[in-house]
Amino acid sequence: MADIWWKADPHDLHRIVDRVSSVYVERSHVDRDENAVVIVNKKETVRVPAAMIAVVLLGPGTRVTHGAVRLLADSGTAVCWVGEQGVRMYAAGLGPSRSAGLLHRQAWLVTRPKERLGVARAMYGLRFPGEDVSKATMQQLRGREGARFRRLYQEHSQRTGVPWNGRVYKAGDAFAAGDDLNRLLSAANAALYGICHAVIVGLGASPGLGFVHTGSALSFVLDIADLYKAEYTLPLAFDLMAKGLVEERDARTGLRDRIAETKLLGRIVRDVKALLTPEGVDIDTPEMSELWDERLGTVPAGVNWSLAPADMGERHVAVIGPELEDAPPKEKAR
Repeated sequence: MADIWWKADPHDLHRIVDRVSSVYVERSHVDRDENAVVIVNKKETVRVPAAMIAVVLLGPGTRVTHGAVRLLADSGTAVCWVGEQGVRMYAAGLGPSRSAGLLHRQAWLVTRPKERLGVARAMYGLRFPGEDVSKATMQQLRGREGARFRRLYQEHSQRTGVPWNGRVYKAGDAFAAGDDLNRLLSAANAALYGICHAVIVGLGASPGLGFVHTGSALSFVLDIADLYKAEYTLPLAFDLMAKGLVEERDARTGLRDRIAETKLLGRIVRDVKALLTPEGVDIDTPEMSELWDERLGTVPAGVNWSLAPADMGERHVAVIGPELEDAPPKEKAR
């Protein structure tokens, strides 16, 4: 007899590396049919095996049932509520079967100066292809990045004919400071943060454990988004300004379309894994929940450790009463 999905051992779940990276849903109804997520809209009906999805991104106009969310949670699938094409991140949920392997690896890297510097250098290496950054200090890397962006601002200004008078922005309000071009840049960057946030949470990493940025609950989101600004948000802002499109929505929808055209979501997934995961080592395999021990490393959870090992017997005991169809009649007062 096939295993019932809600009784499956976490080791039976598909590894994150073997799953479809993400499923984005917009203007559709999401329901459950046995072990599959069913996505229904006026055009089509799509069935997706729940255990084959790493993250479901629920966009505008989406309705989801409790049964679908429960199935995704028990399958170890992340669920994120996002804006159009993932350009804003509103909320996220993770099921209990998710592995903490990637999070542990990230925490290990970020708390060791040598390893943290190595990841930071790798991030800058993605921005300077073909250049050797293996011995550069953080101060040198920041200086090179600043010089690169000054050059890019001038190049796009000359390309589009849009004047550039320097970067001005107000943290926390993407459309509040500077001229129209600055506000477009801030709005586009805010949208980029949303999709990076969704990917990071979906993979099980921490948005707050950054390598270049620090001190913010979104430090790692800022780290990852910085890898793509020169390619996406910077040219987009100049292009929109040249066309006279200066509303925040123009930046958001423009970035949405470019993300969809270039399949940026999958690229972010690959980059995050490459930065955090050592080559040849799979740390995404779901693991059993365990307890930490200072001598043994880890010991099994779900065990009553007040008993001697020989007396443990079954490691999990459940007492479940019958479902009550009707409440019993009340006794008459005597």
